[in-house]
This record gives sequence, structure tokens and C-alpha cells, in this order.
Amino acid sequence: MDIKIDNKTIVVFDLDDTLYNELDYLKSAYCEIAQKVDLDNWKLLYARLMSLYRSGNDVFNFISETYGTPKEALIQTYREHIPDISLFEGALQLMMAIKEKQGKIGILTDGRSLTQRNKVKALGLTDIVDLLVISEELGTEKPHQNNYLIFEENFGSDKCYYIADNCKKDFITPNKLGWETIGLVDNGKNIHFDTFKYLQKDLLPNHMILSLMEIAVK
Repeated sequence: MDIKIDNKTIVVFDLDDTLYNELDYLKSAYCEIAQKVDLDNWKLLYARLMSLYRSGNDVFNFISETYGTPKEALIQTYREHIPDISLFEGALQLMMAIKEKQGKIGILTDGRSLTQRNKVKALGLTDIVDLLVISEELGTEKPHQNNYLIFEENFGSDKCYYIADNCKKDFITPNKLGWETIGLVDNGKNIHFDTFKYLQKDLLPNHMILSLMEIAVK
């Protein structure tokens, strides 16, 4: 699909499972934790943690009981580590094309400030994004309209696009605000995989794509 960009356009991206797979963040954190608690056998432990997670077990409880590490410390490592994650194919090219047309780029994400900022840094987007809005810093979470209106308030705009993945909370508000909404379909690795529950008309984006590579900047 084509999006028309000029200096009065804002393109806002969700972060988790829109610009990269959040499952890769989880895997990165489990690798770090496994090396911290059992360096000599960390790969075997990592395999066990992934199996426990995929089976719906409490991973942190298992580590705490097996290695005597407080759950609070494990959770802190999970949230604060510098992740080994990569952008989806086409994400950087899309952003560069938007910049070339003098459009503004935003990221809108729910979560903790340090965690989400570490993700943005690891993805190499710190100097590319014009405005990063994180729910913990703002005090409200999606779908609260504050989280969307802040982009209009900062930049003013003739056109706003929002690219995200979660029909439960991502699209209902920008749809009401008149934004053009684009939904990225789950590639099979999304952390939240219950999209089938949230396919009511008012929750759906204006457009659906299978890859960011489908978006062409005009």
C-alpha cells in the first residue's frame, strides 16, 4: 500500500511486535538470566526456560526455587537488560523514506520507561525517532486518547498514520481521531496471539499488511 508523506505528516509506530518480535526480547532476557545463574550450563538452562515458558509454566518461580535467586532480582534483569533484538525487514528503509520526505516519526508504546528505551536503543532508533511516547512516562496507556493526541500537539499535522499490531487496544482511538491506521498481521511469533477475540469493526485498522515491506512512501 502507498502512504503519502510530506512535512505535515506524522507516522507513528507501535513498538512490540510491530517493529520487532517481542518474543526475541524474551529470549534475549532468558539468555542473560541463564548466564547469570548457571554460566557453565547456561545453554541447557536456557533451553529449559524456553520450554517452561512455551508450556505456560512460571519461569521465574522455577529459577528462584532451583537456584535460590530472588524472583525480584530475576524480574529486574528481565526488565533492565540491554536486549539482543533486530528490526523487522523493511522497518529501517520505511523510516528513512519517511525522513526523506520530511515526515515526522513517532513511537507509541505501553510499558516501563527503562525497558522500552533500552529496546529503542538496541534497535538503533534513538536518533531516528522524533518523539517516543511511553505509557509509564505519560501516565496513561493505550487506548487513552492522551497517548495519541500528544503527537498532534507536538507537531501539528495534516495527516497521521498509525502502524501497529494489537486490535485489542491499538486502533480504536486513532480511528476515532481520523488517523489512517495500518495493522501488521501476526507473523506467528507474537507474544499476544488472541487477535481472534478483537475483530469487531470499531477495533480494526483501516488496512492490513503482512509485512512492513508492503508500505511504499510516495
